[in-house]
Amino acid sequence: MTDTLHTATSNVPYPFPVIAEVRGVTTPARFSRLPEAMAALLKTLSALPLSPDQQVYFAELFGPPAVQAIGHRLATHGEVRALAFLDLTPTVVRLYPADPGAPQ
Repeated sequence: MTDTLHTATSNVPYPFPVIAEVRGVTTPARFSRLPEAMAALLKTLSALPLSPDQQVYFAELFGPPAVQAIGHRLATHGEVRALAFLDLTPTVVRLYPADPGAPQ
């Protein structure tokens, strides 16, 4: 057994390419590295009219210190999904492994 994490679906070592999206706000975007995807999600979420509590939640969930934890979740569960509430409308925030063979 090695110390390399693998995705549940594609057996690509961490940090694998990922797709990040905020449904209804952004189209799914492919990133070659997890930290860049998380930073893009935070930038998008910070531009939305979220409550202060939601802003803190997402800063903790996708902030730079969470890269290892998010990588582990992606490797073991295949995706990370959360809800952002824009007014009373739930908006899905998703991060999941990309097909490693797909063009960027």
